[in-house]
Parts: sequence; C-alpha cells; structure tokens
Amino acid sequence: MRIDVLGPVRALRGDGTPIALGGPRHREVLARLVAAEGRMVATDTLVADLWPEPPARGPGALRTFVAALRRAVEPDRPPRTPPRILVTEGSGYALRLPREAVDAHRFQDVLERARRSPGEVAALGEVLSSWRGPAYADLPDAAWAQRERARLEELRLQGIELRAGLLLDAGASGGLVAELGAHSDEHPWREAAWALLARALHRDGRQADALATLRRARTMLVEQLGLDPGTELRRLEAEILDGSASLEPALDLRSGAAARLGPRTTVELARTLALAGSDALVLSRRDRLAAARAAERTGDAELTARVVGAYDVPSIWSRADDPEQCRAVVALAERTLRALGPDGPPALRARLLATVAVESRSGDLRGAALRAGYEAAHRAEALARGLGDPALLAFALNGVFLQSFGRPGLALRRDAIGAELVALATRHELPTFAILGRLIRLQSASAVGDLAGAAGHAAAAEGVAAVHEAPLVPVLTAWFRARAAAARSTGPDGPSPAAAAGAYRAADGALRTAGMPGLHRGLLPLALLGLRLLHGRPAPADPQLDWGPYLPWAAPLVLLARERPAEARAALATVPEPPYDHLQEALWCLTAHAAARLEEPGTAARAAAALRGARTEQAGAASGVLTLGPVERYRAAAEACAGRAGG
Repeated sequence: MRIDVLGPVRALRGDGTPIALGGPRHREVLARLVAAEGRMVATDTLVADLWPEPPARGPGALRTFVAALRRAVEPDRPPRTPPRILVTEGSGYALRLPREAVDAHRFQDVLERARRSPGEVAALGEVLSSWRGPAYADLPDAAWAQRERARLEELRLQGIELRAGLLLDAGASGGLVAELGAHSDEHPWREAAWALLARALHRDGRQADALATLRRARTMLVEQLGLDPGTELRRLEAEILDGSASLEPALDLRSGAAARLGPRTTVELARTLALAGSDALVLSRRDRLAAARAAERTGDAELTARVVGAYDVPSIWSRADDPEQCRAVVALAERTLRALGPDGPPALRARLLATVAVESRSGDLRGAALRAGYEAAHRAEALARGLGDPALLAFALNGVFLQSFGRPGLALRRDAIGAELVALATRHELPTFAILGRLIRLQSASAVGDLAGAAGHAAAAEGVAAVHEAPLVPVLTAWFRARAAAARSTGPDGPSPAAAAGAYRAADGALRTAGMPGLHRGLLPLALLGLRLLHGRPAPADPQLDWGPYLPWAAPLVLLARERPAEARAALATVPEPPYDHLQEALWCLTAHAAARLEEPGTAARAAAALRGARTEQAGAASGVLTLGPVERYRAAAEACAGRAGG
C-alpha cells in the first residue's frame, strides 16, 4: 500500500485503487503516525493532538479509530494475528511502512540525496511534481498538522530552488525562466529565488533582464523590509556585470564542454534535459553516448550497464533521429551484455536489452539487425515481468512497441501495449511513460479511424505533459489535430482543404525546432500528398519540397503529376518495400496507387497482398500525424489492376 499526505490525506492499494479510511478522525490518526516517521506516538500524545480539550473517553475512541484503520489497511489479515502496518508499541502506536511507500518520506529522502548528488535531479523533479496541494491539506486546524505543513512547505521551496540550481549548473535554461519567475513572484522574500531567476535569465542570454531582476529584488528588500540584499545577490550582480566565468555551467549540455561530472551523473542530467526537446534533446543524446563511452573505458561492466540503461527516455517514433548514434549505442549495449554474461544481474541485462530494442528503430533496419531488436525487446519484457520492476517493465514495453511494426495492420496490438503502459505508469507514478502510453493509444485509435477516441488520448497526454513539463507532447498532438482536420475536410461540414493544409503547415513549424529530425524530415510533403489524394487531386509537384526518406514512394506520383509517365513507370520499378515503421501502410498505399494508375499488375499484386492485413485501417494514420484515407481504397484498386492482367 501507499500513503500520500502531500495534499489531502489518502491511502492507496498496490494497484492504485483508494482505501476507504473512514471519517476525518481516522485520517488524522493515520496522518499523525505518518508525521512521526516510524517512531512510536504515545496514546496520550495522540489524544491531545486529536482533541484540543481531550474528552474522558478519548483513549477509547482512539482505540476504535485504530481498529477501523487496521481493518482498512490490512483487510486480509487473519483473525488473532498481530497487525504488520499499524502496530501497538509500548504505550502507543507506530506505522510500519517502507519510507518509499509514503510520499512525504520519499520526498524528503530524495531531497537529501539531491543535496549530495546532482545526479538525483531527475528524481527530485519527479517527487516535486507529486505534490497535490499543501501537505495534510484536509487537516487545516490541527496544530501538529500546521507545524508539519510549514516544515514540509519550506522543504518543498528548498527543493524547487535546489532542482533549478542543479539544472542551471548543468547548462539548462529552457523553461526555467518562467518557472522561477512564478516562484519569485509567489515568494518575494526568498533571496535564493531572485538569484536563481537572474542566473536563468543570464543563461538565456538576457543579461539586462538579469540585472533588472537583481535591482528589483534589492529595491523591494530595502523599501519594504529595510534590509540590504545578502552577499549572494551582491556577488551575482558583480559577476554578471564582469562576465565572470563562474557563471558558466559545470556541465554544458549546449556546447559540449568537458564535463566535470562522472558518467552516471552526466547520463541522469541528459535524461532529464531530453524531455525539454529542441537543442536540449539533441545534445542530451550526444552527452548520453559520451557518458556511456566514459563508463566503458573504466572496464567496469556493471557501471557501464547502469549508465547505458539509465537513459530510459520514452520514444514514440520508429525512425531514429540519429541512426549512426543509435548504432553506436546498440553496439555498446551488446558489448556490455557480453561482458556481463548470462549470469549477470537480471535487472541490468533487462535494461541493456531494452536499450537495444529502443535504439534498434525498425524504420532504419533490415534483416539480422531488425530481428535482433525484436528479440531483445521480448527478452527484456520477459525479464522485467519476472523481476516485478514497474519502471523497468515500462522501458521494456517501449522497446516492444517500437518493434511492433513487423507487417501492416497491427494497430490493435499496439493499442494493447499502450493500454498496459497507461495502467502501469498511472499505478506506479511514471508520468513520462503514462504520456507514452497515451500517445501510442492516440496513434492506434487514429489508425482505425476513431478520431474521438484519439482526441481523448491527446487531451489526456497534454494534461499529464502540462504538469510534468513535457513540451514535445503539444507538438505531436498538433499534428494529430491537423490529421483529423484533413480527414474531416472531405465531409460537407468539415474544414476546407486549404484550412487542413494550413493546419499541417502550422504543426510543421512547431516540429521544425523540436529536435526530432527523424520525424520531421519529409513529413509535411507526405501529409500534403495524403490530403490531395483524399480529394482526388494529383501529388504536389513543387520541386522545392524535401521528401526526405519518402522520396522513392512519392516519386512515381510526383512524376505523374508532372505528366512524365515513362519516368514515373521507371521510378515505380525501383521502389523498394517500405521499412517496418509507422508509415509502412502509407508507403504501400502510394505504391498501390501508382501501380494502379500506371497499370503495372505485378507491383499492384505485391502491394495488394501486403495491405491485406490492414484492410480496416486508415493509410498512414498509424502515425497519428497524417492520413491518405482508407487502406481498402488503395488495396482494392491494386487488386483490380492485378486481376485485369490475370483475366
């Protein structure tokens, strides 16, 4: 079970379902024992804390509350066996739970670790995001709760400032200016808040704003409190004016400066900053590889495995942003697996296998490498299920998802993976994987034409992203909404084709700087081609369009639009089978369409056979970002073409 007090008091079972604790007094007894952090609280103390003027029957009422709580938290405890959670000890009671099972204790432990190790910055961000409101929020009047609330709130503010300082030390600035601006506005007497805001502004290239912030802080302190600013604010102002090198980050993830941190700390920081997107995502991948190589040079296989496997950043797209780097990570992970041997720690082996699966993006591989990624995904999943580690299982399922494009028509299989990820991540508070699960389900619903269901998953993903600072999510959901507009543009009450094209172009503008070139390159022309096909129009023939990796499949239709059928037929003859990725149905449909238009029955027959398993899906919509319309339309035309030749 789990108890949360950072907000209203609640208790949850292992599966995330709430435990009925009873009335306010029951919750207060449990909360008071939580505040004792495992120590015994005497009956007299509990009675005095519950009632400002304790009644004569207070101890008896307390025993009644404790008995009811024991039934609630241990409903399956056999009669006449001693309780294991809420125990009697000496003259009082104590709560016996692991510290990680209580959100306030977990928060304090992570905060303490983060004070000693910058590598805990990601964990610190996660526990800070777990606050649901003021501590013990539904116990506003109890004096002991007021003291605990004030103590924990001070620790929360220190945690916010510590996390911001660690991220600034690591070279980050994106998002911190807005966050620290709100923090300093809400807590204007905290000099540390002003100093951090000034550092973030300076890091963002806004030196004048940084100096103005420090002067505003000084004015407020002098005029409202009659105090001069402290040493830190005065020193920071002088350093900004002098351009001091001390303001540069210890680990610069923007410039690639040599890190003064070890590989484990480096990879944890890279993992945190990857979620910010843009340059932070691109450079975090590079620093992740540098950290893994540094660990490998130590000759310590277990250290290397921990560093390689720590970068469990959720991945939604089946084509790599940097294929060469992915190959390097896979090779390093495979070397580390061999060094660990079959008897190495199962959790480390599972993380390495999951890394191989995630980095072996199916859209960039063929043959033995593709099979190796598939096998690694399922071996990682089996190990993770056996170990009962939810975070590890989520990472392994990410690999299973990315290896689930073995043929067209598998949207429902991927939806099952997404549903398990959502349930697992929600139950165990893994927000980044909850987002991943929602995006997988969005793609799957899009593939089968369930736009309402996909929109629901988009909204859910955006909700989690807003709380947990995942700015890439709205970039992806904007593409889904453009895809939905394209589909609706064929109906009488839908947007015009021009409006749908505009939605695609707006989504492309946001994606351009998101740090995901594997997704971005060629996507807009392919989306516009799909929109034209929905309306029975020829392919866009603009020579300035960059078709990226999709050119071989688009070329026959582009040449037909330019009225060059002989060249179109020659291009069709060289079209390869599509890669096993999100867009394979779309590319097969382009091949089928070109073959039917050019009356090429052999190619048409191959395309029709490949698409048979996807007859109920929408072409390209498994990506969640574009659509060419129903697969069956293209498959049937190709089959008819092949049939005419056979007849």
